[in-house]
Amino acid sequence: MSAQIIDGKAFAAALRERVAGVAASFEAAAGRKAGLAVVLVGEDPASQVYVRNKHKQTIACGMESFEHKLPAETSEANLLALVEQLNADPAVDGILVQLPLPSHMDEQKVIATINPDKDVDGFHVVNVGRLATGARGFVPCTPLGCVMLLKDKLGSLSGLDAVVIGRSNIVGKPMAQLLLAESCTVTVAHSRTKDLPGVVRRADIVVAAVGRPEMVKGDWLKPGATVIDVGINRVPAAEEGKTRLVGDVDFASASDVAGAITPVPGGVGPMTIAVLLRNTIVAAHRNAGVAFDETTL
Repeated sequence: MSAQIIDGKAFAAALRERVAGVAASFEAAAGRKAGLAVVLVGEDPASQVYVRNKHKQTIACGMESFEHKLPAETSEANLLALVEQLNADPAVDGILVQLPLPSHMDEQKVIATINPDKDVDGFHVVNVGRLATGARGFVPCTPLGCVMLLKDKLGSLSGLDAVVIGRSNIVGKPMAQLLLAESCTVTVAHSRTKDLPGVVRRADIVVAAVGRPEMVKGDWLKPGATVIDVGINRVPAAEEGKTRLVGDVDFASASDVAGAITPVPGGVGPMTIAVLLRNTIVAAHRNAGVAFDETTL
């Protein structure tokens, strides 16, 4: 048996297309484009690539992209002042401060300064609380993208047994909340979990988000399980001096047992920016008081 491949790249492209359609009708209704502001502090190469992609895709979807690149030595006070300025700017619907920040800045303090209704990353404690209580807010992009892929593959998730491996604030915890909201029975497993393979083997849905290359083996899985691999790890390639990308799941052994699986790359990765754009156009409608059916996205 060989698992079906869940094509995140194709799903993300279709989502971006829907967002572009909604962005065009928003512009007609509101008399302005939806706007996303991205703040990058310092020269982290991975962050630079990510911000460049966000900028390109925001423009391609018919939205405004406001880029703010600050030197690494920028003071925390100056960054907070910029965030407050963006909070007050009616052209800006979504604000994203690219993490990680330089070590002299308090990430939590910076995130807490963003207006929760413009926090399209879903990291503000107000949005975390809204997610936990089922209120309307913004959900972190990667876990929301994972749930979209799961529902596209499985339909209703109600009653399914789900194991989330990893308990980060960015993926693991919000993923668990989203799966609970879909009426799954959810276990959050982590590095201290006893008999992790045994826990994983019970699950109809496995979400791996631990940041350890190829940790989850095929013999950890229940036959036919759906596996969502959030990990992106660089490991040495066969060729000297080269690296390759792998997930947190050992794809070769897992795809012999799983019913469906996301590849790395090309699975969850492309969903993150597509969901960010989705969150931004939703924020634009809410901020401008323009009604639309959010379930279409």
